[in-house]
Amino acid sequence: MPRRKKKKSMLSRYPSWAWWLGGILVVGLYVWAFNFFFVSPTGFRWRAVYGDRKYPEGYMIHGIDISHYQGDIDWSKLQNATIKGQPLGFIMIKATEGSTRMDDNFNDNFYQAREYGFIRGAYHFWSNKSSARQQAYYFLKQVHLEKGDLPPVLDIESKPKEQSVEDFQRDVLTWLHIVEDKYHVKPIIYTYYKFKKRYLSDQRFDNYPYWIAHYYVDRVEYDGKWKFWQHTDVGQLPGIKGYVDFNIYNGSYYDLQQLTIGNNDEFNKAR
Repeated sequence: MPRRKKKKSMLSRYPSWAWWLGGILVVGLYVWAFNFFFVSPTGFRWRAVYGDRKYPEGYMIHGIDISHYQGDIDWSKLQNATIKGQPLGFIMIKATEGSTRMDDNFNDNFYQAREYGFIRGAYHFWSNKSSARQQAYYFLKQVHLEKGDLPPVLDIESKPKEQSVEDFQRDVLTWLHIVEDKYHVKPIIYTYYKFKKRYLSDQRFDNYPYWIAHYYVDRVEYDGKWKFWQHTDVGQLPGIKGYVDFNIYNGSYYDLQQLTIGNNDEFNKAR
């Protein structure tokens, strides 16, 4: 009876060098994909988290910005916290988003910041899903700034893809004008420096104070005037679990106080 030939297995159909080559290619593709999608976009962040954390030199006024992401804050510990040996000079607090969402911790954070002696500010996170007018009035309904508070802040980081730059700028100005009419101060514009240069480089925005986000660099790569710089999102302080954004103010403590509601020229002229 003739013997039946055994079928070759999948592994034996190709020489060993081919399988080694294939394995190397698969591993290389994985390493490239991991680096492209996870490491490269946050490369500086990895450095900051694992020890290479450098803070800007030459600035004396430090502050943080907080939201519900920081959870419940131990304000008695935070009151004595320092950054580079300097006490916290100000705290920015997330208030609203879009035309319907309010930060879960805003009321408590806003109250405690004043109670513990911090200069405080409130910011609105821009949404592309509702109109500028709706968002402005929602912010004014939910947030009641007082004398000594920083001007209201518009946090704007996205533009609708289908909207022209001109129409987008018109909407941003609508929000700014409505809120400015309420408090008689120019709101602060928060954005990252590339977004500012691409979408808000118009002289109509030149007189608004800027709060620029640009992480893990020695200086802001924005040549225009700015008041605040958010320089890292991996700061750590007693009283706050996890990470928190660190900021600096570009000026003296007197200048910071003069920027607050009730202590600036525009407010006094409107009285």
